[in-house]
Amino acid sequence: MLIKINQQNPQLRLIHKVVEILKKGGVVVYPTDTYYGIGCDIMNKKAIEKIYQLKKRNKSKPFSFICSGLKNISNYAKVSNYAYKTMKRLLPGPYTFILEGSRLVPKIMLTKRKTAGIRVPDNPICLTLVNELENPLLTTSATMPDGTVFHDASLIHDFFGTRVEAVIDGSIVPGQPSSVISLIDDIPEVIRKGMGDVSIFE
Repeated sequence: MLIKINQQNPQLRLIHKVVEILKKGGVVVYPTDTYYGIGCDIMNKKAIEKIYQLKKRNKSKPFSFICSGLKNISNYAKVSNYAYKTMKRLLPGPYTFILEGSRLVPKIMLTKRKTAGIRVPDNPICLTLVNELENPLLTTSATMPDGTVFHDASLIHDFFGTRVEAVIDGSIVPGQPSSVISLIDDIPEVIRKGMGDVSIFE
């Protein structure tokens, strides 16, 4: 199912349609400020397993997830004053922050060191989706197995077909990765340079 949603002003009626799919354990594709993402409700283990199969990914590599904002992040991660100030400067934006996960995060979403990758993308569609779902949204890039990037929702829809329950068409996305920064123990470490400016950490 291809659902066209206005990027700047997402129609709640259509967002609720996607939320219903997510609540039933569905897998959906949605736009972010980097790639189109594939996601599900992080509280639904079956849906997470489905995404592992879809991405042919090893279970020892957890996926990141999207929160709706800083207040939301503090429910799912241990946020120090330093981490809070740092994220406040940069979010929403094309960053993934590695933080120590809280007890609310399902084990399947955490690394062996109990850390999690958390995003707050600068994209009204996925932020509204997380808000309305009231749970974080798993996020991984909707790319081909060879890493080919889709910029266009209709091509994703053609490629994944019935393997996902819905694809949100929310206009063209940049198709570049986010910057990944670890804030564990208040020691910033740039793990991947992507779209976001990381000069403050260097």
